[in-house]
Amino acid sequence: MSKLDLILRGGTIVTHEGERVTDIGIADEKIVALKDNLSEAAHKEFDARRFHIFPGVIDAHLHFNEPGRTEWEGLETGSRALAAGGGTMFFDMPLNAHPPTCDVESFELKLAAAKQKSLTDFALWGGLVPENIEELERLGDCGVIGFKAFMSNSGIEDFARADSSTLRKGMKRVANTGLLVAVHAESESLTSKLSEEKIKRGRTSIRDYLDSRPIEAELEAIRMAIDIAGDVGCALHVVHVSSAEGVALITAAKKQGADVSCETCPHYLTLIDRDVEKLGAVAKCAPPIRSDDEREQLWERVLAGEVTTVGSDHSPSPPEMKRDANFFKVWGGISGVQHTLPLLLTEGHGRHHAPLKLIANVLAENVARRFKIPGKGKIAVGFDADLAVVDLEKKFTVRAVDLFYRHKQSPYVGRALTGQVVQTILRGRTVFADGQIVSREHGRLIKPQR
Repeated sequence: MSKLDLILRGGTIVTHEGERVTDIGIADEKIVALKDNLSEAAHKEFDARRFHIFPGVIDAHLHFNEPGRTEWEGLETGSRALAAGGGTMFFDMPLNAHPPTCDVESFELKLAAAKQKSLTDFALWGGLVPENIEELERLGDCGVIGFKAFMSNSGIEDFARADSSTLRKGMKRVANTGLLVAVHAESESLTSKLSEEKIKRGRTSIRDYLDSRPIEAELEAIRMAIDIAGDVGCALHVVHVSSAEGVALITAAKKQGADVSCETCPHYLTLIDRDVEKLGAVAKCAPPIRSDDEREQLWERVLAGEVTTVGSDHSPSPPEMKRDANFFKVWGGISGVQHTLPLLLTEGHGRHHAPLKLIANVLAENVARRFKIPGKGKIAVGFDADLAVVDLEKKFTVRAVDLFYRHKQSPYVGRALTGQVVQTILRGRTVFADGQIVSREHGRLIKPQR
């Protein structure tokens, strides 16, 4: 073996099989050796004996809002925040950008921006809306990771919701591409009815908003999405499932042979409705944060291995969009991409005794497998050297001043966490270390294997 680029000495690596102490040898962007006491020479060595090494986080669900709404976040600040949290790859959602990624031209606009500004590797979602059914195959040929549809109002004027007819037509087309459709699963008829009733009565408080989007709205939409996907033979991914009942529906469908998976988010595993009432707009999202009991039941499903992936659903906005006495008018989106891994380590490993391998699976390996990304997502010879080096014992408090976001707001500010990312390595190159971004290079578009 020729001289290695980097050796990480004596770290505890976390794989789908568990944990073990070993050296990691890296050359030409790949992991080339996992062996005790590597004797090969290397250009650089890192003493990792005090640390755990996870596969780099692959965040399959976030909104960096570029092009068109870069002032909301942007690819540069967003990808830097991802890297600061141990992330090495993201999938950017099609909406909130303007134009949304619903045709070849809009894909090329976002791709050009990402190549120039993203610190980490990336993939791009395509949209599924009533107006672009004829564009889906062409978007697939561009290399989108999949297609996102909203079953309820998206809150963005230029990204229309997909009713049952649109969803059926779109899923039928997507089935031919070998890709999957991800759905925001909430019933538009139920949520709009409840919201309108409350607003007409002047009931516009935080609690009114939470009550206007009940779990049944999620379950109704999940059932519909599973039925349509099964009818047309389309792979389905249900994003940000907020309830154990929602996960149970998906688990039952999988047992019946459906090609369906689901994601939940750190905020559903960390926050409860009382937190939203205390924190206000920074904790507003849809589906909304649930009760303490619902959170614990959701954790049971995660621990049982029924949740495929965990994504941040990072959806920022300028602070002024978070200010309104009418909580229904406040922008709904949580800023959280920087702390997904520490939150799961604190709440999952620390409080619920989740095995570290489960955390590595839902944040990396399962993501790569579900979305057919070869060479990513785990610590193994031949895979990209995408790594998050973590001090598992390090306690820290989230501070606004330490956020890499364009807008220093997050519901986690002031929260005490355990498990700090000390270094993030992308394809063998350190991009974040000791609280600082240390690279000026840019990431690459990663396309799914078809």
